[in-house]
Amino acid sequence: MSWHVYIVRCADDSLYTGIALDVARRVAEHNGDQRALGARYTRGRRPVRLVYQEAVASRSLAARREAQIKRLSRTAKERLADQAASIDR
Repeated sequence: MSWHVYIVRCADDSLYTGIALDVARRVAEHNGDQRALGARYTRGRRPVRLVYQEAVASRSLAARREAQIKRLSRTAKERLADQAASIDR
């Protein structure tokens, strides 16, 4: 199993970045009820929608890439999401 770095767009149009082994399950947790394991940040900003994901080889690489993405400007994060959307089409 490979780790993934992902970005979700929250209902308030903010972006949240995280890591997970199973991105679909994690997004479902972010969208779950108050008892779910979703991040505290996303609980008040539901629903969230997956806009970007990339696979990496290990948890440590995923954490490093997550930190890199979190340091990016919002514009750069939007570019990542746009590139992912254009690939999906």
